[in-house]
Amino acid sequence: APMNRLALAAAVAGAIATLPATAAETYSLDVRHTFPSFEVMHLGYSLQRGRFNKTSGKVTIDPAAKKGTADITIDAASVDTGLDKLEEHLRGEDFFNVAKHPTITFKGDKFAFEGDKVKSVSGTLTMLGVAKPVTLVATHFNCADHPMAKKKACGGDFVATIKRTDFGMKYAVPAVADEVKLQIQVEAFKD
Repeated sequence: APMNRLALAAAVAGAIATLPATAAETYSLDVRHTFPSFEVMHLGYSLQRGRFNKTSGKVTIDPAAKKGTADITIDAASVDTGLDKLEEHLRGEDFFNVAKHPTITFKGDKFAFEGDKVKSVSGTLTMLGVAKPVTLVATHFNCADHPMAKKKACGGDFVATIKRTDFGMKYAVPAVADEVKLQIQVEAFKD
């Protein structure tokens, strides 16, 4: 009987050895190259744009298993439009209400791949304390060894369109459009 158990253990070990190694890799956002931005129609005249200057988070990617996770935090007070008075208004209760809701978060748990490249990430966007499903679609995605940092990096450009009223941001609708296009440029280094 001991021999059989030994043979069984060897067979199991052999079977495990032939399984593909899990290729999940964790990346930390490069804060110098990750800037979520937005654009919104102003009075029907022009698209007004802004961005957030402080974003942090982690992403795991497993192309072999076609899985991934994203946990991203945006500092709402870091909103930047190039106009001090507008930024004051955007930080206030009419818009991002940063005193009460200092962060905007995105937690992604459904990754779609084309080959080994991420095509979209679906998850939950939480803004003003309201959580709604959002899918970020990749218009570009690439992973490669970073020439200066000498380690693996991944990056991409992602887009989504949301309705700000879904999150309770109702000020000046429809003069300032309800529909907001989000554009997120992201780079991350392998941990």
